[in-house]
Amino acid sequence: MGGKHSKKSSEEDMKRQARKNEESISSAERIRQHTTKQFGQIVLSLARRGMTEPPGELWELVELEKLNLSLNRIRAMPSTIAVLQNLVVLNLWGNQLASLPPEIGQLRKLRVLFAYRNHLTEVPEELGKCTKLEVLSLANNQITSLPASLSTLTSLRKLNLSHNRIIHVPGCVYAMKSLVFLHMACNQLENIADQIQALTDLKILIVEGNCIHTLPRVLCFLTRLELLNLDFNDIKDVPSEMHQLSRLERLACHPLDKGLHILHNPLQKHVKDLLEGGLEGGLTALYNYLKSS
Repeated sequence: MGGKHSKKSSEEDMKRQARKNEESISSAERIRQHTTKQFGQIVLSLARRGMTEPPGELWELVELEKLNLSLNRIRAMPSTIAVLQNLVVLNLWGNQLASLPPEIGQLRKLRVLFAYRNHLTEVPEELGKCTKLEVLSLANNQITSLPASLSTLTSLRKLNLSHNRIIHVPGCVYAMKSLVFLHMACNQLENIADQIQALTDLKILIVEGNCIHTLPRVLCFLTRLELLNLDFNDIKDVPSEMHQLSRLERLACHPLDKGLHILHNPLQKHVKDLLEGGLEGGLTALYNYLKSS
């Protein structure tokens, strides 16, 4: 009996000591224990935690390089985000953010920002100070435009503005000369300005589900385009120079297929007849027609 009692007391003492040790560790150290190293970078994921705000201790982890706060219920990011000067990747998607703090512009090492599926109506001008940004997703928000200051994001390669309330392609986008991917599906675009010709590296342009009536002739100067999705607009005709887009090798059906997506438009009869001559042959027939016209 005595041996059993002694063993039980010893276990309880150990538990008490463990609790005491845990309490002696600062809350910042406890959260630091959840960090990992991935590809040499210090990473912390607090995704799917049901949080309405980031934990205050988070701002002591100034060494963080990747931070994932996605799929929570966060309504606002505090100005203290500025202390995370080493952040390279910031993942905020799937929250309830109504805005991004101006202090986000102090994250000068930031290369990737995911803020899609929030309640954003605008983007702070200060984001233009994050000149190392390469990937920016603001999809599925309520944004109507972007500030002109974002024209400084000349390193940006991928920009997703789909599922917003944008009527005109923001002027700053045409200054993002490194773009290879531009996704603006499901907005309220009525046209594409001639300035699009400045995006000479563009390989993927998705503008399906808008209100575009005509295509600018200069769009055909973007000869690196491999995927051009124009479906579900109000396009009736195509520029005669479209045959220059030789990397659009076929008519595409699946949204992610490379090629030209255009059949879901009120095309003029002669264009539609040419295209419906067969998936690959149809595009070839259209190009041959345009070359000879």
